[in-house]
Amino acid sequence: MFLTISTIGNSERPATDLGFLLHKHPERAQAFSTSHGTAHVLYPEASTERCTAALLLEVDPVALVRRGKGKGRGGAPDSALAQYVNDRPYAASSLLAVALAKVFKTALHGVCQAMPERAAAPLPLRIEVPALPARGGADLVRALFGPLGWATVEAEPIVLDGEFPEWGDSRYVRLVLEGELRLADALNQLYVLLPVLDDAKHYWVAPDEVDKLLRAGDGWLAGHPERKLITARYLSRRWGLTREATERLELVRLAEAEGLDVEDVDNAVDESSDTEERPVPLAEQRREAILAALHTAGAARVLDLGCGQGQLVQALLKDVRFTEIVGVDVSVRALTVAARRLRLDRMGERQAARVTLLQGSLAYTDKRLAGYDAAVLSEVIEHLDLPRLPALAYAVFGAARPRTVLVTTPNVEYNVRWESLPAGHVRHGDHRFEWTREEFRGWAVGVAGQYGYGVEFAPVGPDDPEVGPPTQMAVFTRTETTAETTAEATAETTAEATAETTTDETLKEVTA
Repeated sequence: MFLTISTIGNSERPATDLGFLLHKHPERAQAFSTSHGTAHVLYPEASTERCTAALLLEVDPVALVRRGKGKGRGGAPDSALAQYVNDRPYAASSLLAVALAKVFKTALHGVCQAMPERAAAPLPLRIEVPALPARGGADLVRALFGPLGWATVEAEPIVLDGEFPEWGDSRYVRLVLEGELRLADALNQLYVLLPVLDDAKHYWVAPDEVDKLLRAGDGWLAGHPERKLITARYLSRRWGLTREATERLELVRLAEAEGLDVEDVDNAVDESSDTEERPVPLAEQRREAILAALHTAGAARVLDLGCGQGQLVQALLKDVRFTEIVGVDVSVRALTVAARRLRLDRMGERQAARVTLLQGSLAYTDKRLAGYDAAVLSEVIEHLDLPRLPALAYAVFGAARPRTVLVTTPNVEYNVRWESLPAGHVRHGDHRFEWTREEFRGWAVGVAGQYGYGVEFAPVGPDDPEVGPPTQMAVFTRTETTAETTAEATAETTAEATAETTTDETLKEVTA
């Protein structure tokens, strides 16, 4: 991958001063070892009138895979070939940003002892990146660099194949920036925005990345109109880090507006006591809503179907009103983690008697699950292929037939409120679908009518007046007067459909 920085000058201020500012001599080609290859710095031209410094990063794809162990773009476990055959040696990305920070570290800090006044003053700069991945297209490139003082921002889309123009443009652009900026400001902008436009990082994003972002974005990021997008993408959508960065940037913006130091603005908290009100995570709100619904139903013996790593089972155990709790999951690994989370091996005899973990598939009827007061399907149905939902419905509502069934699932309408969730994407890579409120109600009412249940709906999380809550919950209550006749009719009509979903008696019970 390749990047050039050019400037112009005259006899009084020669362009070759760029070598002093970058701390790289124009008469020498230098090489620097990085964790993923070799970075070369050379000067294609160096005269009084014009000087160009080039950064060439020679990436070793094999070393990248070995060090990253499959992380980053093209490193998914099911894409072994893509780990070695990809665009990373050629297109600007976080790899180039890291090389930029290492090779031009002093210049990024705006330090030049030989020419401090030149380092502090704007220079006529021209920066070119021949191949820049731009998830968002040329318009996003202009939206990111346009407000930063550049006189010219060119983002020319690169066609997929010149011999086949009908294929259209690729996601890559040729970037040209021209304007008068401090060299340190230009380098810091590139350091942040290259991985932002690529929307991927080749390394794990740790908490110290927030400090790096704020340091590189000092003076321009707090007031940038695309600050939220830049922050979310730079921090790889790690919500805790993004929230921390957003809060700190807002303090910076307020301080700049008032002409104060950040410390003078951020003085409302007594550090001797913690008075901060933290937002309640959606997962915790879901568990609280489920517990409240179970209390209302008067349930004592509860099934957690698709219990995963046991978070809800753990919450149920803390409430003595639940006398028997059974967690069911198809994944042995998840059940092992759940057993470790619950500390079953150290649990007292009376407490251990309340909980059981079973391996089982929800698409199969299972005699062990019959006769319980309530069953919970929390964030489960969206992980099944749609053709498998009738089998699940029969296994739960037709065969197990608990008195109460709680089902929670994401509300896809609310996805527009997640600022960093790309349009058209689901919240989790394993979700087979995400329903609107109308679609979920249609499914729930149909299942309730088919199996002799009544159903009510409740929001989980903030109920947006336009798009509804982030999670939707259906509370099914068995209608006793029609339970037997409905079950018999359903058994006849679904016998053929559920022929493959008989109980597998070899499923193992997982204990500590």
